[in-house]
Amino acid sequence: ETKTKEAMKALVRSYTERRRPEAVALAEETIESAKAASATEALRVGLVDFIANDLEDLLNQLDGYTVQMASGPRTLHTAGAITEEVPMSLIEQLLEILTNPNIVFLLLSIGVQAIFIELSSPGGWVSGFLGAVCLALAAYGMGVLSVNWFGLVFLIIAFVLFIVDIKAPTHGALTTAGIGSFIVGALVLFNSPGTPQFQRVSLPLVILVGILTGLLFAVIIGFALRAQKRPVITGQEGMRGQTGIARTDIDPTGQVQAGSELWTAELAQGCKAIRRGERVEVVTVEGLHLRVRKAGK
Repeated sequence: ETKTKEAMKALVRSYTERRRPEAVALAEETIESAKAASATEALRVGLVDFIANDLEDLLNQLDGYTVQMASGPRTLHTAGAITEEVPMSLIEQLLEILTNPNIVFLLLSIGVQAIFIELSSPGGWVSGFLGAVCLALAAYGMGVLSVNWFGLVFLIIAFVLFIVDIKAPTHGALTTAGIGSFIVGALVLFNSPGTPQFQRVSLPLVILVGILTGLLFAVIIGFALRAQKRPVITGQEGMRGQTGIARTDIDPTGQVQAGSELWTAELAQGCKAIRRGERVEVVTVEGLHLRVRKAGK
């Protein structure tokens, strides 16, 4: 941070080297101690040359003003000059949007969550591609803005807590802690000393995204818990309750087809005979034999 300040002060001195010492000192104070100066004060010390209400007023004040060029002094003639507004290109508009801290915060949040969804259920590519694009755009924005890296650390901790709570559910304890870490990280992310208010993330946006993120991971945790409690059904155990077709009369034994396999079947206790072609339901599995009954009973 000190190195950055010194570099900015050197840049300011190069811009104000032809101005009065008071102007140079005021410019350095705005960087060193985040001092704010009024337009009148800046004009008084010579940091600025004019205070104009609009572009037309500025052009009128510039008329007859002499500036120093490399080729020598030159007098400006700007009164009544015709101005033409040059709109920003599509790329310039996009880059301007990416310098908005609220947009960068949203891109970072969406990107991480999309990547996590892709890793949780691989096979598709939409969420992974979306996450990669969002993270790339967020990285550009963070490269332009003044980022407090402690905020980024808090955000990483938050997502780690979310993931751990999914892998080893703690009934929401880690998710709650993750939401707290997420909100703190978002508030600190663009809140370095001297950062103007307009370059900070909006508090209502932070709270809203934090709640939505917590709800998303709460839903994922709920599905994970439900999957853990669901009994594992494989092999013969998975045959119970399945339906099939009687390939022979079953009275009391015969053959049925369940899925793609042909089984030897026996009537379940108390069940009536089943005719060939009728649908059957598997009651139990006993070794390589099935006990069945007529489906729908």
